Amino acid sequence: MFLRQPATDKTDEELIGLYRSTHDLAWLSALYLRYTSLVYGVCLKYLRDREEAKDAVMQVHEKLIKSLLEHEVASFRSWVYVSARNHCLMQLRSKRTHPTEEITPFLVESDPSQHPDDEPALETRLNSLEKCLETLEMHQQQCVRLFYLREKSYQEIATETGFESRAVKSYIQNGKRNLKICMDQHGQ
Repeated sequence: MFLRQPATDKTDEELIGLYRSTHDLAWLSALYLRYTSLVYGVCLKYLRDREEAKDAVMQVHEKLIKSLLEHEVASFRSWVYVSARNHCLMQLRSKRTHPTEEITPFLVESDPSQHPDDEPALETRLNSLEKCLETLEMHQQQCVRLFYLREKSYQEIATETGFESRAVKSYIQNGKRNLKICMDQHGQ
């Protein structure tokens, strides 16, 4: 694949138009190349692993091959940013093995010898977590439960609760911090 014309003199909109009309991947690659650093930064921020972030950059590019033909895009930069973020969030959600895993990593010892009969210890930690959840301010409790236990996005929580997105993020962050403090106070 090589470009018939230099892509540097084309706008994002022109490259999208050329790709949509010709289905020539060279146009898409020229466009995506402009935003590879942005996509990598987003992926690294969410995945926190360089190799996974590199893989995600390639996976986002592969998804664009089809989705750019199906969707009207007014601002490619914003659209590719959101696409990368959503891809990473879906990857993170698919990795979860337990719904409370993200908010309770400090509760579970990685060394099984620390808890020979792990089931009762886990039960105790989960009971403590539930009690600490109940001590949170109502807005924090509601947002933490929706985000971590029901796996809703900030936007979904904002829509469901009527809170602003910034408030949702703040409630979740403060709730998570308060949960950790409560669990530490109870020796968990």
